[in-house]
Amino acid sequence: MKKIIQDYDYNGIRGLMQSLGEPEYRAKQLFLGLTQGKSVSGISVLPASLKAKLSEQFEDKPIEIIRTLTASDGTEKYLYRLADGNIIEGVLMKYKYGNTQCVSTQVGCRMGCKFCASTLGGRVRDLTSGEILAQVLTVNALHAKGKERGVTNIVLMGSGEPLDNYDNVINFLKNVTSPDGINISARNISLSTCGLVDKMYDLAEESIPVNLTVSLHSTTDGERARTMPIANRWSIAEILKACTHYFNRTGRRYIFEYALIEGENCDERHADELIALLKGKPCHVNLIRLNEVKERELAAASEKQAYRFLGLLEKGGLSATLRRRTGADVGGACGQLRVNYLNNGE
Repeated sequence: MKKIIQDYDYNGIRGLMQSLGEPEYRAKQLFLGLTQGKSVSGISVLPASLKAKLSEQFEDKPIEIIRTLTASDGTEKYLYRLADGNIIEGVLMKYKYGNTQCVSTQVGCRMGCKFCASTLGGRVRDLTSGEILAQVLTVNALHAKGKERGVTNIVLMGSGEPLDNYDNVINFLKNVTSPDGINISARNISLSTCGLVDKMYDLAEESIPVNLTVSLHSTTDGERARTMPIANRWSIAEILKACTHYFNRTGRRYIFEYALIEGENCDERHADELIALLKGKPCHVNLIRLNEVKERELAAASEKQAYRFLGLLEKGGLSATLRRRTGADVGGACGQLRVNYLNNGE
């Protein structure tokens, strides 16, 4: 596979143009075209000679959308093919305040969470920062209206564990928030981790104040380990300590994702334990009714159970919400569309 030109920031593009003997204005033209989601060959202002030089080193298009599924609620789910033939997926969720895009950071995942389809085939490889960015640039181009961005918020919650691909994810965050490029505020970006505590500390030192979201899903280490193998490495106490450090360094409250799994984690005892763990901390609990994965024997809590659990948390003094279910009728859970494509070709 050739290099990915979207890995470069503007200064990198300038240096590239200098190395190819091109004038500086070509860097501006190339970078603007890439930011608009165009392939190298699709940037009409570039001369054929420059495109030919670039094609020797770089992929013309790092990703392409090969399928789009639109849910009844307007959610759009995308299946992407990478330049090497690997498949990833992403989602665009439409809200009153704007459009939130969920991006993937790896092909597959090695974390092994039992409720996630992304882990079924393990981790194939990391995505480069440019492949992550290209997801945003491509979808933004589909929905942009003039100078108004089509993507206003980003969540790193697609296939893969972002902190398991740390260097590429950090470079992506720097590029996607750069004023030279698409310039999405770090405050409009959420990074979700299953709890890689050492990397959580590293993230706190990056001066990129994204919203840190931790997949908790249980109230004790033993119960958490039943669905999340990472619990055998890092305890809930260690996660909470890392979250406190992140808040102290960034001033950003942290968020806990809590997928409600019938018979597993959503009775009154779990609510009481969650309140005891988190009350008084600068955090928010985002409850999710599990998007069921047919290859896993886990069932979603009912809507009634979900609202009852939410009420218990609120009564106990926690800041909590129940996330609106999006995309369930087009395979809303991480990895479902990719797994179906790989297994069935559809």
